Formats: sequence, C-alpha cells, structure tokens
Amino acid sequence: MQLVPGFLPLIVSLMLQTLCSNFLRSVVGQHERDNGIDFVYHNYNEMVVLLHETAWKCRSITRLYDIGRSVQGRRLYVLEISDNPGVHEVGEPEFKYVANMHGNEASGRQLLIFLAQYLCDEYTKKNKRIQKLVNNTRIHLLPTMNPDGFEMAYRRYVTVGRVPSMYGRGNANDVDLNRDFPDLNDIMYQHEQTGGANNHLLRTVRENKESRQPETQAVMDWMTDYPFVLSANMHDGDLVANFPYDKSRNTRKMYSATPDDNLFRELALTYSLHHRTMATRTHPCRFQGAKVFRDGVTNGADWYIVSGGMQDYNYLSSNCFDITLELGCDKFPREEELKRKWEDNRDALIEYISKVHIGIKGLVTDIERNPIANAVIRVTGPSIAHDVTTAADGDFWRLLLPGVYTVTVHARGYKPKTVVVPVRRYRPTKVNFILKHLPKESTGCKLRELEEEGYILGGFKAALRQFGFLGEDCDGLVERREDVLGNREDTTASP
Repeated sequence: MQLVPGFLPLIVSLMLQTLCSNFLRSVVGQHERDNGIDFVYHNYNEMVVLLHETAWKCRSITRLYDIGRSVQGRRLYVLEISDNPGVHEVGEPEFKYVANMHGNEASGRQLLIFLAQYLCDEYTKKNKRIQKLVNNTRIHLLPTMNPDGFEMAYRRYVTVGRVPSMYGRGNANDVDLNRDFPDLNDIMYQHEQTGGANNHLLRTVRENKESRQPETQAVMDWMTDYPFVLSANMHDGDLVANFPYDKSRNTRKMYSATPDDNLFRELALTYSLHHRTMATRTHPCRFQGAKVFRDGVTNGADWYIVSGGMQDYNYLSSNCFDITLELGCDKFPREEELKRKWEDNRDALIEYISKVHIGIKGLVTDIERNPIANAVIRVTGPSIAHDVTTAADGDFWRLLLPGVYTVTVHARGYKPKTVVVPVRRYRPTKVNFILKHLPKESTGCKLRELEEEGYILGGFKAALRQFGFLGEDCDGLVERREDVLGNREDTTASP
C-alpha cells in the first residue's frame, strides 16, 4: 500500500466522521450490510477513508495513488490491486475501470468501491478464482472521475431525495467530461481513405492541453503512463453495454463498426450475459424514445452520436479497448437499491476483467535480448486494420477472438518478422519475437524524394515513421517541409 504523503492526520479525522455517520445510519436502519460491505452512498471524504481502509487491510496486494485533481482540488484516487502492486510485471496485462465521469450517475462509483472490498476479502479468503485473477492481472479502479459533480448531486440527494437528470452531470466548470476528450474519429475516417496510421492517432495532432478540463487531462496522462489493454467506463441512464464507435462516419445515427467490431461485440456480450438482467429484460426505461436492446448490447453510433467520448479515444489513442456500461435507468438510484445493484453486476464485473486474458501476448527484443519499445504489432488473416504497439519493456498484448492469425512485427531499424499464430478461447497464446537490426545504411531517409515533393505528410507520414521507413534524416526533412507549407499558408492568408 502507498499512502499519499501528508494525508495521515486528515485520514484519522475523516475516519472518525465516517464511523459516526455509519453508526447513525445503522441506528435508523438506512442501509444493509453484507460480508463487510455497507450498501450506502459515500461522499468524497467517506470514500477516501474507505479506500485507505481497504488498501491497509490488503496492503500486500494494493496501492492507493492519485492521478491528479479536480477543478475544486479533490484528488482523483485510483486503487491498484495486484500481487505486486506498484510494479508493471513484464507479460502481465493492465486493466482499468472508470466510473462517475458524469457526477450524477452514481451506480458505478459505488460498484467500484464494493468491488475493491470484494476483491480484497475474497483474496484473503483464498478464493481461487479471485487469487488467479489478481495474481495475473494489474487492476486499476478509479471510482470517481468527477468528484465535484458527485458532491453537488449527492447533496441534492440527501436534502431532496432525488436528483434531476442533468443536475451535477458536468464537472465544477459544468463541462460534460464524456465530450471533452480529443475527437480522433474524423482523423481515423480520413486515414481509412488515404492509408494513414490506424492507431495512436493523438501523435498526429497538436494538442492544446490548456483547453482541456483537469479531470480529462488527468485520465489522458494516466493512459499514457500505463499500458492498459482493456477497460470499461460506467454510466447510468439505461441498461446496456455500448461499444465503439460512438461517432459515425457521416455524422448521422447509424451502425459504425471499428476494425475490431466482432471483438467489441464479444466484450460487450461478456458483460451483458453475466449481468442478471441486462441481456434478458423485456421492458425499456421509462423515458421517451427508450428501447430494449437485443442481448443487452449496442453499437454506440447506432444508438446516439457522441463526439469526444472516452471509449473511442481509448481505442484510437492507445492500445486499450474500452466499452461503456450503462448500469440502470435511474441515474442516481435510491440507496436501498445498491445491494441489488451489486448482486446484479458482481459476476459481470469479474468476468469482464478476465477478458483481458484473450488473444496473444509476448515480448519483442533484439538479438541481444534488449526490449524494443513501440514496435508495431499488425494482425492479418482475417485482416484487422488496427495495430497495437509494445510497451516500454517490449511486452505486448493483442485481444483477439479464437482463430488463426498472421502476426507481423515492425520496428524502426529492424527487419520485420512474421509468424502464424493459433488463438484459443480461454487463454492467450504466447508468442515472442527476436528482431535483427537492419544494416545501418538502410535506416536513413529512403523516401527523400517523396518527402521533398511534399507527399509524405499527416497520417501517412506517421505510419511510415512508425514502421521504420523514415529515419532521423527524414524527420528533419518532414519538419522543414511542414514549416515551408505553413509559411506558404501564412503568406497566402496575409493581406
């Protein structure tokens, strides 16, 4: 366990407040308790205490850290659960759950707190399934991405007993955090036509961090710091597992498939089919336009359009596959419903984490066994036009459905290597790559003439550089060419 520096006195004070609050709740019979879990809402201070208590109770498998602060200065806490907390173990995939990015959508926030307590208790009880999951997965839980919005909604719930549908949805600046991520979809759709890069698209745009909300930027930086493989973000307002893309190719509501559409549908079905009612309910939510989703899943853009959303950003900016979980019709359900919420979702939460262990995984090194970071893993047979890259230690994970695939690894300055890999359903196939260096004379600017003519620009340039076709010499040419083009545009625009 890792305590945040200088926080111990405040924790002691908050613990005393929490004990008094829980005692009063128990006296008036306002909550249920089961296996150490209190099925109540926790305000920010109570949540902080509970996360510290859980981390201390299971300190051999937990680490509590924060990834930044909200607009009003509240820390964005993450509880890591792993058999070796604080360390990225080579070959072990990293998973994350994110909840409460809309402050008045409260179910996921509580579910992640309950999940943390459950994993801690079951691991201690030597539950073999939980021990295997924790020992082989680095799990990160962010219960609230929007603590400011939640505090606003929670105060309304305590005083009035209900929360209006938009009250506390945004952060303290009243910004919808699920519309605040960089919109990379249009870049992807353009690259589908022009042959540009199909992954890590944030590299192809110039980002203005000052215009981003601090909570959003914190999550973006978090995703850069950790090689997440799979995740889900949690909402309320309906009951369905929603998968990318959230934004269509022509801005109209219609099914918009990613290159990994079959895989995303499988991931969404994993959650819906293990949820007690998500896949089997027969009545829609009680609001205009609501419907029942077949098998409890939907493509995002086929439901409604979201621009700048979290799940598309995950897929297009990193190696992480992300879906959106709508956990119920009521955005801020009554406290007495929380135990049923937990029972409805518990198995689905566990089963979905286990899906991080499908497909292929391995290590990419040179002949001296030095790890190669940022090597590109390309899968064909069937062709999937979405590549992933190796992490800093040279390890990689590529989620795939069962089948036989041709896997090619490209790395700058190395000869590519291709193998045929069978993929089973219930465990990943391990495949390591040892790459040989290209001769030094072949790593220079092979495409100098094209570069000078201005053909290698934008996403295509990024793709060529990623595959090692553009060396350091070309980087200078690229920068000079773009400067020249920029100067031409400025000159043309001048009066």
